[in-house]
Amino acid sequence: MNIETSKESTTMVVKVTGRLDAVTSSEYEQKFNALIADGETMFIVDLENLVYISSAGLRALLATAKRIKGKKGLVSLANIGGSVKEVFDISGFGSIFPMYNSVASALTAVTG
Repeated sequence: MNIETSKESTTMVVKVTGRLDAVTSSEYEQKFNALIADGETMFIVDLENLVYISSAGLRALLATAKRIKGKKGLVSLANIGGSVKEVFDISGFGSIFPMYNSVASALTAVTG
């Protein structure tokens, strides 16, 4: 897994590439915890290049979203497709997170 971040206005865009599973979920959580510690609260997670997500990956997404919500922040997801979208649909996670077809549309939604 690879994680890249970029700041767009007041929102942190986090691009996740590869697999988010039991092996990589702790790295994902550590990265988000560091960003939260730096004061970030608004996130768009770009999953365009995520090829696989397991239940451990879903749990990591949920855990970080709960921490951010506790700080009056928001996690939105963008570019979910293929088998990753199927996992979100089957698990019901699609109803937990705001989901957008692109980072641009997510940015428009969260920044107004």
